[in-house]
Amino acid sequence: MNWKKAIVLRFHSDMVTVQDLKSNQKINCYLPGKFKLQKIRPIVGDYVEYSVDKKSDYGRIENILKRKNELYRPKVANLDQLVLVTTIKNPQVDLLIVDKILALAEKERLDVLIVLNKIDLLKDYLDKEKMKRFINIYSKIYPVVTTSKLTKENIDTLEKYLKDKVSTFAGLSGVGKSSLLNTLDPNLNLREGEISEKLGRGKHTTTYAELLYFNFGGFIVDTPGFSNLELKGIKKDELKFYFKEFQEYYGFCNYSNCSHIVEPGCAVKEALKNNLISESRYENYCNIYRELEKDK
Repeated sequence: MNWKKAIVLRFHSDMVTVQDLKSNQKINCYLPGKFKLQKIRPIVGDYVEYSVDKKSDYGRIENILKRKNELYRPKVANLDQLVLVTTIKNPQVDLLIVDKILALAEKERLDVLIVLNKIDLLKDYLDKEKMKRFINIYSKIYPVVTTSKLTKENIDTLEKYLKDKVSTFAGLSGVGKSSLLNTLDPNLNLREGEISEKLGRGKHTTTYAELLYFNFGGFIVDTPGFSNLELKGIKKDELKFYFKEFQEYYGFCNYSNCSHIVEPGCAVKEALKNNLISESRYENYCNIYRELEKDK
Protein backbone atom coordinates (compact mmCIF):
# COMPACT_ATOMS: atom_id res chain seq x y z
CA MET A 1 0.00 0.00 0.00
CA ASN A 2 2.00 2.95 -1.35
CA TRP A 3 0.00 5.85 0.09
CA LYS A 4 1.50 9.30 0.53
CA LYS A 5 0.48 12.11 2.87
CA ALA A 6 -0.66 15.55 1.76
CA ILE A 7 -2.63 18.59 2.84
CA VAL A 8 -5.74 19.79 0.99
CA LEU A 9 -5.23 23.18 -0.70
CA ARG A 10 -8.51 23.76 -2.54
CA PHE A 11 -11.48 22.31 -4.45
CA HIS A 12 -12.50 22.76 -8.08
CA SER A 13 -15.51 20.91 -9.51
CA ASP A 14 -15.12 17.28 -8.42
CA MET A 15 -11.34 17.40 -7.94
CA VAL A 16 -9.16 18.28 -4.96
CA THR A 17 -5.73 19.92 -5.14
CA VAL A 18 -3.32 18.67 -2.47
CA GLN A 19 0.31 19.43 -1.63
CA ASP A 20 2.56 16.51 -0.76
CA LEU A 21 4.05 16.97 2.70
CA LYS A 22 7.49 15.69 1.69
CA SER A 23 8.02 16.95 -1.86
CA ASN A 24 5.72 20.03 -1.72
CA GLN A 25 4.45 18.92 -5.14
CA LYS A 26 0.87 19.92 -5.98
CA ILE A 27 -1.32 17.12 -7.27
CA ASN A 28 -4.94 17.02 -8.46
CA CYS A 29 -6.82 14.16 -6.85
CA TYR A 30 -10.29 12.74 -7.32
CA LEU A 31 -12.58 11.42 -4.61
CA PRO A 32 -13.67 7.80 -4.98
CA GLY A 33 -17.33 6.93 -4.74
CA LYS A 34 -17.07 5.58 -1.19
CA PHE A 35 -16.74 9.13 0.16
CA LYS A 36 -19.91 10.25 -1.63
CA LEU A 37 -21.84 7.22 -0.38
CA GLN A 38 -20.74 7.93 3.21
CA LYS A 39 -21.36 11.67 2.70
CA ILE A 40 -17.78 12.38 3.70
CA ARG A 41 -15.86 15.21 2.08
CA PRO A 42 -12.45 16.65 2.94
CA ILE A 43 -12.17 20.37 3.57
CA VAL A 44 -9.31 22.83 3.11
CA GLY A 45 -6.57 22.06 5.62
CA ASP A 46 -7.39 18.37 5.94
CA TYR A 47 -4.48 15.95 6.03
CA VAL A 48 -5.12 13.07 3.65
CA GLU A 49 -3.49 9.92 2.36
CA TYR A 50 -3.47 9.50 -1.41
CA SER A 51 -2.22 7.21 -4.14
CA VAL A 52 -1.05 8.15 -7.65
CA ASP A 53 -2.31 6.72 -10.92
CA LYS A 54 0.91 6.44 -12.96
CA LYS A 55 -1.00 6.38 -16.23
CA SER A 56 -2.85 9.67 -15.69
CA ASP A 57 -0.68 11.39 -13.05
CA TYR A 58 -3.86 12.11 -11.10
CA GLY A 59 -4.10 11.20 -7.45
CA ARG A 60 -6.84 9.37 -5.61
CA ILE A 61 -7.82 10.33 -2.06
CA GLU A 62 -7.68 7.14 0.00
CA ASN A 63 -8.16 8.37 3.55
CA ILE A 64 -8.96 11.57 5.47
CA LEU A 65 -6.99 11.78 8.69
CA LYS A 66 -8.56 12.88 11.98
CA ARG A 67 -8.91 16.65 12.40
CA LYS A 68 -7.48 18.41 15.44
CA ASN A 69 -9.89 21.34 14.97
CA GLU A 70 -12.33 22.84 12.50
CA LEU A 71 -13.74 26.28 11.84
CA TYR A 72 -17.12 26.61 10.14
CA ARG A 73 -16.58 30.01 8.55
CA PRO A 74 -14.03 30.07 7.10
CA LYS A 75 -14.49 26.29 6.71
CA VAL A 76 -10.99 25.00 7.32
CA ALA A 77 -9.36 22.30 9.43
CA ASN A 78 -6.16 21.62 11.38
CA LEU A 79 -5.21 25.22 12.04
CA ASP A 80 -2.41 26.33 14.34
CA GLN A 81 -3.64 29.90 14.63
CA LEU A 82 -6.24 32.39 13.50
CA VAL A 83 -5.12 35.80 12.28
CA LEU A 84 -7.96 38.26 12.74
CA VAL A 85 -7.46 41.18 10.34
CA THR A 86 -9.40 44.37 11.00
CA THR A 87 -9.17 48.10 10.38
CA ILE A 88 -10.11 51.22 12.29
CA LYS A 89 -11.02 53.01 9.07
CA ASN A 90 -12.04 52.01 5.55
CA PRO A 91 -13.92 49.90 6.61
CA GLN A 92 -14.72 50.87 10.18
CA VAL A 93 -14.02 48.15 12.73
CA ASP A 94 -17.03 46.11 13.89
CA LEU A 95 -16.22 45.02 17.44
CA LEU A 96 -19.14 42.58 17.54
CA ILE A 97 -17.72 40.70 14.54
CA VAL A 98 -14.27 40.83 16.15
CA ASP A 99 -15.56 39.28 19.37
CA LYS A 100 -17.55 36.61 17.54
CA ILE A 101 -14.46 35.52 15.63
CA LEU A 102 -12.45 35.44 18.85
CA ALA A 103 -15.10 33.29 20.55
CA LEU A 104 -14.96 30.80 17.67
CA ALA A 105 -11.16 30.70 17.86
CA GLU A 106 -11.29 30.07 21.61
CA LYS A 107 -13.79 27.24 21.10
CA GLU A 108 -11.35 25.53 18.75
CA ARG A 109 -8.42 26.30 21.09
CA LEU A 110 -6.58 28.25 18.43
CA ASP A 111 -3.83 30.73 19.08
CA VAL A 112 -4.94 34.19 17.97
CA LEU A 113 -3.08 37.11 16.43
CA ILE A 114 -4.96 40.36 15.84
CA VAL A 115 -3.72 42.47 12.93
CA LEU A 116 -4.80 46.09 12.83
CA ASN A 117 -4.26 46.97 9.18
CA LYS A 118 -4.22 50.18 7.09
CA ILE A 119 -2.83 52.29 9.91
CA ASP A 120 -1.39 54.65 7.29
CA LEU A 121 -4.98 55.96 6.87
CA LEU A 122 -5.19 57.17 10.48
CA LYS A 123 -4.27 60.80 10.00
CA ASP A 124 -6.47 62.73 12.42
CA TYR A 125 -6.65 62.73 16.20
CA LEU A 126 -9.99 60.89 16.50
CA ASP A 127 -8.83 57.99 14.33
CA LYS A 128 -5.61 57.65 16.31
CA GLU A 129 -7.56 57.68 19.58
CA LYS A 130 -9.82 54.89 18.23
CA MET A 131 -6.71 52.88 17.46
CA LYS A 132 -5.34 53.44 20.96
CA ARG A 133 -8.64 52.33 22.53
CA PHE A 134 -8.73 49.21 20.37
CA ILE A 135 -5.16 48.27 21.26
CA ASN A 136 -5.81 49.00 24.94
CA ILE A 137 -8.77 46.59 24.96
CA TYR A 138 -7.35 43.69 22.95
CA SER A 139 -3.60 43.76 23.63
CA LYS A 140 -4.34 42.69 27.21
CA ILE A 141 -5.82 39.45 25.85
CA TYR A 142 -4.09 38.74 22.51
CA PRO A 143 -1.00 39.93 20.64
CA VAL A 144 -1.87 42.88 18.39
CA VAL A 145 0.26 43.90 15.40
CA THR A 146 -0.32 47.13 13.46
CA THR A 147 0.40 46.89 9.72
CA SER A 148 0.34 48.80 6.45
CA LYS A 149 1.06 47.53 2.95
CA LEU A 150 2.13 51.06 1.95
CA THR A 151 4.67 51.70 4.72
CA LYS A 152 5.48 47.97 5.23
CA GLU A 153 5.17 48.54 8.98
CA ASN A 154 5.59 45.30 10.97
CA ILE A 155 5.41 43.09 7.87
CA ASP A 156 8.56 41.33 9.12
CA THR A 157 6.90 40.80 12.52
CA LEU A 158 3.82 39.32 10.85
CA GLU A 159 6.03 36.97 8.83
CA LYS A 160 7.57 35.62 12.04
CA TYR A 161 4.11 34.83 13.41
CA LEU A 162 3.17 32.96 10.22
CA LYS A 163 6.38 31.06 9.48
CA ASP A 164 6.01 27.24 9.54
CA LYS A 165 2.41 27.35 10.82
CA VAL A 166 -0.99 26.65 9.29
CA SER A 167 -2.93 29.87 9.75
CA THR A 168 -6.11 31.46 8.51
CA PHE A 169 -6.87 35.10 7.83
CA ALA A 170 -10.38 36.10 8.89
CA GLY A 171 -12.18 39.43 8.87
CA LEU A 172 -14.59 41.73 7.10
CA SER A 173 -14.39 42.25 3.36
CA GLY A 174 -12.12 45.16 2.50
CA VAL A 175 -9.77 45.04 5.50
CA GLY A 176 -6.87 44.16 3.19
CA LYS A 177 -6.32 40.45 3.78
CA SER A 178 -5.27 39.73 0.18
CA SER A 179 -3.13 42.87 0.06
CA LEU A 180 -1.26 41.82 3.19
CA LEU A 181 -0.66 38.36 1.77
CA ASN A 182 0.73 39.83 -1.46
CA THR A 183 3.02 42.06 0.59
CA LEU A 184 4.25 39.07 2.60
CA ASP A 185 4.80 36.95 -0.51
CA PRO A 186 4.43 38.68 -3.94
CA ASN A 187 4.46 35.28 -5.66
CA LEU A 188 0.94 34.65 -4.34
CA ASN A 189 -0.32 37.33 -6.77
CA LEU A 190 -3.81 37.51 -5.22
CA ARG A 191 -6.47 39.83 -6.60
CA GLU A 192 -6.92 42.87 -4.36
CA GLY A 193 -10.22 44.63 -3.81
CA GLU A 194 -11.54 48.13 -3.28
CA ILE A 195 -13.86 49.75 -0.79
CA SER A 196 -17.34 50.59 -2.04
CA GLU A 197 -17.89 54.31 -1.39
CA LYS A 198 -21.66 53.82 -1.42
CA LEU A 199 -21.74 50.93 1.04
CA GLY A 200 -18.66 51.83 3.08
CA ARG A 201 -17.42 48.25 3.07
CA GLY A 202 -15.21 46.02 1.01
CA LYS A 203 -16.00 44.14 -2.15
CA HIS A 204 -15.37 40.39 -2.10
CA THR A 205 -12.17 39.50 -3.96
CA THR A 206 -11.67 35.98 -2.62
CA THR A 207 -14.63 33.77 -3.52
CA TYR A 208 -13.55 30.47 -1.96
CA ALA A 209 -11.24 29.19 0.77
CA GLU A 210 -7.81 28.14 -0.47
CA LEU A 211 -4.68 27.03 1.37
CA LEU A 212 -1.65 28.95 0.10
CA TYR A 213 2.02 28.10 0.66
CA PHE A 214 4.39 30.90 1.71
CA ASN A 215 7.85 31.06 0.14
CA PHE A 216 9.28 31.52 3.68
CA GLY A 217 7.48 28.41 4.98
CA GLY A 218 3.98 27.82 6.32
CA PHE A 219 0.45 27.82 4.97
CA ILE A 220 -2.27 30.46 5.04
CA VAL A 221 -5.95 30.16 4.23
CA ASP A 222 -7.09 33.13 2.19
CA THR A 223 -10.85 33.23 2.65
CA PRO A 224 -13.85 35.26 1.51
CA GLY A 225 -14.59 38.21 3.77
CA PHE A 226 -17.96 38.49 5.44
CA SER A 227 -20.31 41.00 7.02
CA ASN A 228 -22.01 38.66 9.46
CA LEU A 229 -20.98 35.53 11.30
CA GLU A 230 -22.82 32.42 12.39
CA LEU A 231 -21.69 31.06 15.76
CA LYS A 232 -22.25 27.46 14.75
CA GLY A 233 -21.43 24.92 17.43
CA ILE A 234 -21.45 27.33 20.39
CA LYS A 235 -24.07 27.02 23.14
CA LYS A 236 -25.07 30.03 25.22
CA ASP A 237 -24.04 28.41 28.51
CA GLU A 238 -20.51 27.75 27.27
CA LEU A 239 -19.96 31.18 25.69
CA LYS A 240 -18.49 32.55 28.96
CA PHE A 241 -15.57 30.14 28.63
CA TYR A 242 -14.59 31.73 25.32
CA PHE A 243 -14.02 35.22 26.75
CA LYS A 244 -10.50 34.83 28.12
CA GLU A 245 -10.60 37.78 30.51
CA PHE A 246 -13.47 36.17 32.44
CA GLN A 247 -11.33 33.19 33.42
CA GLU A 248 -9.65 34.67 36.48
CA TYR A 249 -13.07 35.30 38.05
CA TYR A 250 -14.33 31.72 37.72
CA GLY A 251 -15.34 30.35 41.11
CA PHE A 252 -15.88 33.76 42.70
CA CYS A 253 -19.50 34.28 41.65
CA ASN A 254 -22.32 33.50 44.11
CA TYR A 255 -23.72 30.96 41.65
CA SER A 256 -21.57 28.16 40.22
CA ASN A 257 -23.47 28.30 36.91
CA CYS A 258 -23.48 32.11 36.74
CA SER A 259 -24.15 33.43 33.25
CA HIS A 260 -22.55 36.79 34.19
CA ILE A 261 -25.65 38.60 32.94
CA VAL A 262 -28.52 38.76 35.45
CA GLU A 263 -27.32 36.97 38.61
CA PRO A 264 -26.49 38.93 41.79
CA GLY A 265 -23.04 38.53 43.29
CA CYS A 266 -21.36 38.10 39.91
CA ALA A 267 -17.58 38.51 40.03
CA VAL A 268 -17.39 39.33 36.32
CA LYS A 269 -19.89 42.20 36.65
CA GLU A 270 -17.99 43.44 39.70
CA ALA A 271 -14.79 43.42 37.65
CA LEU A 272 -16.64 45.40 34.97
CA LYS A 273 -17.61 48.05 37.55
CA ASN A 274 -13.95 48.31 38.57
CA ASN A 275 -12.84 48.76 34.94
CA LEU A 276 -10.96 45.45 35.00
CA ILE A 277 -12.98 44.17 32.03
CA SER A 278 -13.68 46.11 28.85
CA GLU A 279 -17.22 47.50 28.66
CA SER A 280 -17.45 46.86 24.90
CA ARG A 281 -16.28 43.27 25.31
CA TYR A 282 -18.82 42.66 28.06
CA GLU A 283 -21.65 44.27 26.04
CA ASN A 284 -20.77 42.09 23.07
CA TYR A 285 -20.73 39.03 25.32
CA CYS A 286 -24.29 39.89 26.42
CA ASN A 287 -25.40 40.51 22.81
CA ILE A 288 -23.94 37.22 21.61
CA TYR A 289 -25.45 35.37 24.59
CA ARG A 290 -28.93 36.70 23.76
CA GLU A 291 -28.43 35.88 20.09
CA LEU A 292 -27.59 32.27 21.00
CA GLU A 293 -30.56 32.20 23.38
CA LYS A 294 -32.91 33.02 20.50
CA ASP A 295 -31.40 30.36 18.28
CA LYS A 296 -31.78 27.46 20.70
